[in-house]
Amino acid sequence: TDGKRSPGYLRELVTRSLSRPQKVCLCPFLPAHRLNISTNLYIIQHPAEENKVLRTVPLLAACLPQDKVKVKIGRRFNEERDPELSAICRNPSTLILYPGAEAINLEELVSNSPNNLSTIIIIDGTWSQAKDIFYKNSLFRLPRQVQLKTSVSSQYVIRTQPTNRCLSTLECAAVALAILEKNDHIQETLLRPLQALCSFQLQHGAQIRLSKEHLLKNGLYPKPMPKNKRKLRKMELLMNSVKI
Repeated sequence: TDGKRSPGYLRELVTRSLSRPQKVCLCPFLPAHRLNISTNLYIIQHPAEENKVLRTVPLLAACLPQDKVKVKIGRRFNEERDPELSAICRNPSTLILYPGAEAINLEELVSNSPNNLSTIIIIDGTWSQAKDIFYKNSLFRLPRQVQLKTSVSSQYVIRTQPTNRCLSTLECAAVALAILEKNDHIQETLLRPLQALCSFQLQHGAQIRLSKEHLLKNGLYPKPMPKNKRKLRKMELLMNSVKI
């Protein structure tokens, strides 16, 4: 069902995801103490992400206080089904991280309103899943829309991204929280278990996944080009480094 998972569920999720053989255990790469943050983080997770083995949200949750991170799983949300989320979205101190023409650069927003930002919402899923959730839930167009202005390439190299500039959910949260909390140490700490996860997977047979943008530009894309005009247009935009 759609809705917030309980703290018990979140603990179970983290425990299950970190239950790995000792020689590839990620626990040594987690902070000794959960990070002390004032920002509340809401993860809106597409149901398809819930059972993926290499998802990043459990790593994120393992690094943050349990009362500061909430995961809500579903495709559709509204005021009647989720009054708590509705109240969060209507709060003027809430932000939603989703790039677009109407999005404000987060760093600029923080510098202009340093004491009035308490919550950030991040959508967890593929880009098409995130787009579906954002545009088909009117609640998510109530908070101020922000985006990250960064040229950093994703370190989540074991999963294919649409473009070289796309970041995983954990990476987005790491950058956003570092900006909101004015503390670069947060980003370094949150990225450490992700870097370890990718390193272990590569050591045990996984391959580095290049972005679709890179593969298309270099003639390496392994699948036939789509016949659907809309999908073909998206491929052409990727090849020309146009934001989609």
